[in-house]
Amino acid sequence: MAFSQFDFFSASLKKVVSFNILLPNDCFPDMIKGNINYNRPTKILMLLHGYSGNNKDWLFGSRIQQLSIKYNIAVILPNGENSFYLDGDAGNYGTFVGEELINYVRRTFNLSTSKDDTYIGGLSMGGFGAIYIGVKYNKTFSKAFALSSALIIHDIKNKDENFSNGVADYNYYRNVFGDLNNLEESENNPEKLIRILKEDNKEIPSIFMACGKQDFLIEQNRAFYKFLIDNKVSVLYKEDDGVHDWEFWNKYLEPSIEWLLKENN
Repeated sequence: MAFSQFDFFSASLKKVVSFNILLPNDCFPDMIKGNINYNRPTKILMLLHGYSGNNKDWLFGSRIQQLSIKYNIAVILPNGENSFYLDGDAGNYGTFVGEELINYVRRTFNLSTSKDDTYIGGLSMGGFGAIYIGVKYNKTFSKAFALSSALIIHDIKNKDENFSNGVADYNYYRNVFGDLNNLEESENNPEKLIRILKEDNKEIPSIFMACGKQDFLIEQNRAFYKFLIDNKVSVLYKEDDGVHDWEFWNKYLEPSIEWLLKENN
């Protein structure tokens, strides 16, 4: 397993940024003997952290290094700050992750340029980001998984300047999401993006969602799942006992990767 951190100048963000990468390109032959995942090109997974996290969260909180080797997946770990992976006053993080970084990684490490080999996933804020970027950059990512997703569009719409929910306040949400009075009809709303793609008869990536029944975001995840079903988007949804923590995310990380690698789902 090759692991590295890279610092490079991002034109999208107009600053030097860091990302980590896991590359299963130096495994001992005995480690991968008989592993059918090495009978094909290395897949790519863009893996997004949650609110208040950074590009090392998945490394310290999960088994992603072992799973990268087991499934022959190059894992890209960007730092999305607290941006929800959107383009906005906080920076063009949607463009950075969905376009600039994936292209940089493909060129630099000679990885597949095929949409069928390229996935995106995340937890909490990163779950929102995985859905949003997977849909917006539907020509780049074939599938997306989202764990305990912070699908909060309907919770923060139309809020005034006195709004605060204990996590952040109006100024933060306005800076990240734009005009909250027009948020539902904004392209920062994944539901709006999906409607646009449906109207244009364009392909929408398949989505895997999982959320704990005791998670504070469970109702938002249920509502979005219903939206996907109503709009005939290919989705697999799982609920299980659990809260908003690494125990739940680790339980569903490997099933998420296995789902990504299945054909015709």
